Amino acid sequence: MSGPAEIADGANGDTCVVYDIGELVVGPSEDDAGETPLEIFEDAAFAAIDGEVVAVGSSEDVTREYPSENAETAVDADGRAVVPGFVDPHTHAVFAGDRSDEFEAKLRGKEYQEILAEGGGILRTVRATREASDEELLENLTGHLETMLAHGTTTVEVKSGYGLETETELRQLEAIDRADAAQPVDLVATFMGAHAVPENRETDAYVDDVIEEQLPAVAEQGVAEFCDVFCEEGVFDVAQSRRVLEAGLEHGLTPKVHAEEFVRLGGAGLAADLQAASADHLLHANEDDVAALCEAGVVPVLLPGTAFGLGEAYADARAFLEAGAPVALATDFNPNCHSRSMEFTQTLGAVEMGMTPAEALLASTRNAALALGLENGTGTLREGAPADAVVLEAPSFAHLAYRFDTTAVDAVLKAGEVVIE
Repeated sequence: MSGPAEIADGANGDTCVVYDIGELVVGPSEDDAGETPLEIFEDAAFAAIDGEVVAVGSSEDVTREYPSENAETAVDADGRAVVPGFVDPHTHAVFAGDRSDEFEAKLRGKEYQEILAEGGGILRTVRATREASDEELLENLTGHLETMLAHGTTTVEVKSGYGLETETELRQLEAIDRADAAQPVDLVATFMGAHAVPENRETDAYVDDVIEEQLPAVAEQGVAEFCDVFCEEGVFDVAQSRRVLEAGLEHGLTPKVHAEEFVRLGGAGLAADLQAASADHLLHANEDDVAALCEAGVVPVLLPGTAFGLGEAYADARAFLEAGAPVALATDFNPNCHSRSMEFTQTLGAVEMGMTPAEALLASTRNAALALGLENGTGTLREGAPADAVVLEAPSFAHLAYRFDTTAVDAVLKAGEVVIE
């Protein structure tokens, strides 16, 4: 194999050029009859000015208009593949504490909901997160983001939900806001006060607290863009979930729903009814749920790492794909699903859910961006899109799903600047 991508500094302080790309994945194909859902250029290049893609095409044509020697950042991909930066649309990445012992307990046969009923699971992380300092939460989050970036992820959704009371929920959202400014990965914040019911609280009374105390404070803080709820048996039923999400809408927060993860409860139907940005998990979704979500334009976000870690059956990705849904993939990174790699998520999407490598990549880029309401080209490398790109240590994007021993990432660009090399 050829050597690593060569990165050089030039004279123009606004321009980035990535050239001699063997295989450039620009984004979704506009030809539905093609062999792949991706638009791909060979022997290609792209140029960006002020962090925005301005030209895509053959390496000869792009470098003629934007000479690499005149660019501040010039990357010789040396025949490697280049893809858009990955978008992770579902994580719980701001927390404190460790639950590796619960992983061992699950391997011995203990059910997740049994662990939760005993005060473990989410509630255990809540206790640790409440006790953590602001700086500890920020340091933990930025450390996780550093790992995600090294695996090619350039945009990440991060939820609160390990506070379950106003002060700590706001502290989590503040950590997300501070981390967004402190490192290259773009963060999208979601308020999830309805993640679990706190110890010694009655569910309806806690829902009142989320609606009457937490949501107004979150809206005033102005960090969160979405409101999520764990619509699940033994947590929040459909009616309680609806109350939270409708209250969130009144405060300007777009709904998201944890739906049909352990049982089919009706969360997907709720997401469709409220025209949520996404319905996530969907392990137990049926044909009616698929049709409802497609008709409502709700993005199905599938989380194969969760099924992998729990030893559960996987969501039916093919049912959504055949229905024409823009299927998205996410890591679900949290203390119960300790995966920060969208590369491994694509492997699971292919191996365990029957997606092609192209479908898995599209689900990890453009479709994942749609689940976050990002319609500025994020997840693509089309003209006008953010110049977020991953240079692979491989000749084809297929290595993202094919290769799971080590990362296939050679370099990462964020807004036209090299942030990992």
